[in-house]
Amino acid sequence: MRILRLTLLITFLLTTFPAQASVDTDVVPEPAGQEYRFEKPRDLVVLLHGLGRTRNSMRLPARSLEKAGYDVLNIGYPSRSESITELAAYLHDRLNVEAVREAPRVHFVTHSLGGILLRVYLLDQRPENLGRVVMLCPPNRGSEIADLLGPLIGPAGRELGKGEGSVPLTLSPVDFELGVIAGDRSINPIFSRFIPGRDDGKVSLESARVEGMNDFIVLHHSHTFIMNARDTRRQIIRFLEYGDFTR
Repeated sequence: MRILRLTLLITFLLTTFPAQASVDTDVVPEPAGQEYRFEKPRDLVVLLHGLGRTRNSMRLPARSLEKAGYDVLNIGYPSRSESITELAAYLHDRLNVEAVREAPRVHFVTHSLGGILLRVYLLDQRPENLGRVVMLCPPNRGSEIADLLGPLIGPAGRELGKGEGSVPLTLSPVDFELGVIAGDRSINPIFSRFIPGRDDGKVSLESARVEGMNDFIVLHHSHTFIMNARDTRRQIIRFLEYGDFTR
């Protein structure tokens, strides 16, 4: 089992950190007390990256959203060193800014762990101006890969499994406008052997679903790169504008 976990960890690292620059750290430093100010009130979109990634992984969705007329707050957080509850508290501090309070509506776009983090955050810290949410490849019903890798992927990663200690399995159905985009292309054939049904290399289509969501669509992309695809970015903007996806 130890050799298996080591093999899986190597595979996880190779597909989780795709060609990122050496300066790409878990959280990019920002000036203390930074307030995000914009010239006129527009809807704000908050971006939350996935496990082991950084806010740089969400830069293409950020650009597309800005071109579509949204203000964007792309948040980095220490996904590998804290539990989901601790990360939710961290997120509260990052969202306690003027841009969030004064925006007409605040939408969220998340990837993987970011979706579960947001669900936990919204349990007690829901903004009054909450808009729509789009989740990319969220392990809403847990992930077999998190169980396999166990302690190798940090506190929050361990809590994404399907076994004891699973945070996703303790959460109630969603009660906000949510669109889920899942992938069905795997670049992790080793991981996919442990995942039943169609999957994106880390999360199955079935595990991405959650009760209460408004729409669900499957795109032919992998867990690692789905946020970079043009059709993904078009679907994100479509849901934020209209509350559904296009077919």
